[in-house]
Amino acid sequence: MINIKTILVAGAGTMGQGIAQVCAQAGYKVFLFDVQPESIQRGLLAIDKNLQILVSKNKLKQEELVDIASRIKGTETVDVPADLVIEAIIEEAEAKRKLFAAIEKVVAPSAIITSNTSSIPITQLAATLRHPDRFAGLHFFNPAPVMKLVEIISGVATEESVMEKLKLFVQSIHKVSVVAEDAPGFIVNRVARHYYVEALKLVEEGVASPEEVDALLRASGFKMGAFELMDLIGIDINFSVTSSLYNGFHQEPRFRPSRVQQQKVLAGHLGKKSGQGFYKYNKD
Repeated sequence: MINIKTILVAGAGTMGQGIAQVCAQAGYKVFLFDVQPESIQRGLLAIDKNLQILVSKNKLKQEELVDIASRIKGTETVDVPADLVIEAIIEEAEAKRKLFAAIEKVVAPSAIITSNTSSIPITQLAATLRHPDRFAGLHFFNPAPVMKLVEIISGVATEESVMEKLKLFVQSIHKVSVVAEDAPGFIVNRVARHYYVEALKLVEEGVASPEEVDALLRASGFKMGAFELMDLIGIDINFSVTSSLYNGFHQEPRFRPSRVQQQKVLAGHLGKKSGQGFYKYNKD
């Protein structure tokens, strides 16, 4: 028995929206937190749009949509009665630690606190907490409503009972869990990093264009090309993860971040969310 009824999702960006939707669809009450009220509203509207698409495809009934939407509430404070916290803010260790410190002051002692980080060591994030034993990684993949896999990562101090509860929770939201040790990039990002890094090298060296690389990758059986996927995830997030792995492996050359990607970040060309990345998009 996991004793989780209410979830606080911290961060109303693309990933936070997806996680909130998944949890609400599984029957949980969800608080969607962000420091920016407009981000909360955008997040709630995006969730409603995603649910409407499911209705249009006959994968969801209208009354089910109403029920799911009623379980998600926006909040500008983390002081809510949550049994489980899932952090999904920017991929910066200091920002995450500040948020966790604020959350730890107000949640119940029995609440589990988790991070959706793609690459920052869980032990590092837990180091400044008063109760690192109830902290773990809970890494969803984008888009969260579609992707089945969730990595559960144990830090040095994480209690085994917390890991067991998280396994049951992932099962309850109809996802597949894989337990990973607290290593740079965990499992998936360590394996998949070179899907992006090598594609970026080809462009950086003038071997091929993003369009050509993506076309070849799709022709090889991949559902999305590397550059399409970076635009979907967010080029800034992808660059941060690569930089984190590069430093985590003591500047191992095979993880070297790309100057092409860095230039995109500096220009504010972050992918779909900004309207332009390696491709251009119509912003809603």
